[in-house]
Amino acid sequence: MPAPMRFQTLAEWLAWQETLHPNRIDLRLERVSAVWARLHPELSAGALPCPVITVGGTNGKGSCVAYLEAWYRAAGYRCGAYTSPHLLQYNERVRIDGELASDTALCDAFARIDRVRGESPLTYFEFGTLAALDLFVRAGVEIALLEVGLGGRLDAVNIIDADVALVASIGHDHAAWLGDTLEQIAVEKAGIFRPGRAAVIGQRDAPTRLRERAEEIGARPLQLGQAFAWSAEADHWSWRGPDGKRHRALPTPALRGRHQYDNAAAALCALEQLGARLPVPVTAIRQGLSRVKLGGRFTVLPGPPGQPTWVLDVAHNDQAALALAENLARVPCTGRRLAVLSLLADKDARAVVAPLAGLIGRWHLGPAASARAMPLPRIEAALTEVAAAATWCSHADLEQALAAAAAEAAPPDLILVFGSFVTVEAALRSACVAAV
Repeated sequence: MPAPMRFQTLAEWLAWQETLHPNRIDLRLERVSAVWARLHPELSAGALPCPVITVGGTNGKGSCVAYLEAWYRAAGYRCGAYTSPHLLQYNERVRIDGELASDTALCDAFARIDRVRGESPLTYFEFGTLAALDLFVRAGVEIALLEVGLGGRLDAVNIIDADVALVASIGHDHAAWLGDTLEQIAVEKAGIFRPGRAAVIGQRDAPTRLRERAEEIGARPLQLGQAFAWSAEADHWSWRGPDGKRHRALPTPALRGRHQYDNAAAALCALEQLGARLPVPVTAIRQGLSRVKLGGRFTVLPGPPGQPTWVLDVAHNDQAALALAENLARVPCTGRRLAVLSLLADKDARAVVAPLAGLIGRWHLGPAASARAMPLPRIEAALTEVAAAATWCSHADLEQALAAAAAEAAPPDLILVFGSFVTVEAALRSACVAAV
């Protein structure tokens, strides 16, 4: 008879996982690999019973997974998707056939992991990764989509050998873990590539080390602008693949921004690499492009008459802030643009603020309800340096900042809320945004 379950609720399991390992992040694979082998000894090392696409990169990972999930589901495949972090509830991280994993399923998976881990002090993310993989195996998914949490080479999802690996983009983030230069970061991201298998690169100007590393290990690099490309017109776009295959008259991606063409094109390249095993008709591709959804990525909430428009975005690094600024400039606004900003302490405040300095007239700052929140003086210093013409007001917490922005805004104004997943989560839970 199996040992009794350590905890009965998902909240209890997650709170315990936060304390189990002395470090929040521990980038090593030996422990998690060993636990996975004990959890599913019937599987070959590094393998799932189905094809796997692993998606990494600094920005664009979530979008690429969203496109792939939409396409495979539209084609009728049973698809498992593992992503992180979440916005409102942990269950968002594990989806099977479009449905969030239930509390019961997650608790049962955590209990199975706990029974076989021995003395291994798994991290919160490692527990979550193992649970997702376990649930995918038990559900018999036909395709598994795995989003890298941090880096790639030593990220927990990398215990599984990807049939296709996709790196959406390379930018500056998590320097303490991945390195200070783009070339160093590229080596870490390239760790998800495998010999003899497709290594899709979704960035035209990706650091040269990314492609070089793919070639060094014998992977097949397929880079945007070289092996595949896209072109857009007013209301549709076209895609050309590595083997000359073309998809024409595709609908504009439902996710906003010109950078989404890059993400969709890279995801489509990954999809086509598995075309012989999992064919997806163009009708499913068109349907997925029109229906794809991804919370917190330039989510526009037009207010009712007499209320301002809200825009929510998780952008928290220079690359994402540039894309956000480009999107924001395209949204009609006859009034002022106000911003509510909260960052985590490991981010570069100046790099995040600078691209938006010329678009925002008034800033409201407030620390998120997180031990990792950036102190407001650091954000204020960045605003002083790169947005000297702007005015701002600092608040005791993020909820007060949201309320102040809502109270100040006039009907034609736009309120941008950005800076992290916890920032957008706070906005979605706020009465100010809930009323929209």
